[in-house]
Amino acid sequence: MRVMKRSVRMGASSSAAAPAVRAEATVDAPPQGCPMHQHPQPKAAPPPECPMHRAPAGPAHQDRAYEFVECPMKAARNGQSDIDPTNMMPPPNQVPAQDQPFPLSVVREESNIPRFNEDKKWVYPSEQMFWNAMLRKGWRWRDDDLSAPDMSNIIKIHNNNNEQAWQEILKWEAMHARECPCGPTLKRFGGKAKEYSPRARVRHWMGYELPFDRHDWIIDRCGTEVRYVIDYYDGEIDKDTYRFSILDVRPAFDSLGAVWDRMKVAWWRWTS
Repeated sequence: MRVMKRSVRMGASSSAAAPAVRAEATVDAPPQGCPMHQHPQPKAAPPPECPMHRAPAGPAHQDRAYEFVECPMKAARNGQSDIDPTNMMPPPNQVPAQDQPFPLSVVREESNIPRFNEDKKWVYPSEQMFWNAMLRKGWRWRDDDLSAPDMSNIIKIHNNNNEQAWQEILKWEAMHARECPCGPTLKRFGGKAKEYSPRARVRHWMGYELPFDRHDWIIDRCGTEVRYVIDYYDGEIDKDTYRFSILDVRPAFDSLGAVWDRMKVAWWRWTS
């Protein structure tokens, strides 16, 4: 452009330069083969066998969980198709125990907790699954005077505790809404009833009771794995909401981000 403007000014003072102006104005456009005419080709998507397309396997009992949500009786019958060829027995988690004193429901309730890499949500165990799980841990029903309605109440308390824990996690995760607008999902979890957290031990040294249970929940924050520690303390049961436990939920001290989050929340609580 600078060259063309300079030529125009020269043309106004001298008619001999006019052909030069017309010559510059009619310069041919660059040929189609030049880089400026080459559009970048879109990158091909990675093949299906790449690791990014492989969702991690979840708990085995979640694979058929929705069958027991939608139609528990049909799902219980379909369980026969999963017979173990080594002992010709169906899956034990929905099968009544040998000396079980009363029948228990196999219905499973869907939670409000989203599963990692899934469109569905986590599904809670049935009364029968919970009973069998307690037996595997060494519990014996004869030591407690339990009835079928008691097991129903236990399941409701269990499910409500988990919903309450997830709501507490969401409060912490609200600080990261900009970096993870879709919200967190639960990847996995585990119970550590006898592995008291440092916070619980310090509270106990100060005269408070120890928690009766502890869980570690690992969530996915849009690609970042975050571990939460949940301590469960005894509380008075609310017969309307089935809230029983007092929960202490916080991110574990295993990253600088978690330390910063807890420092911010401690400051807010101190100054509020």
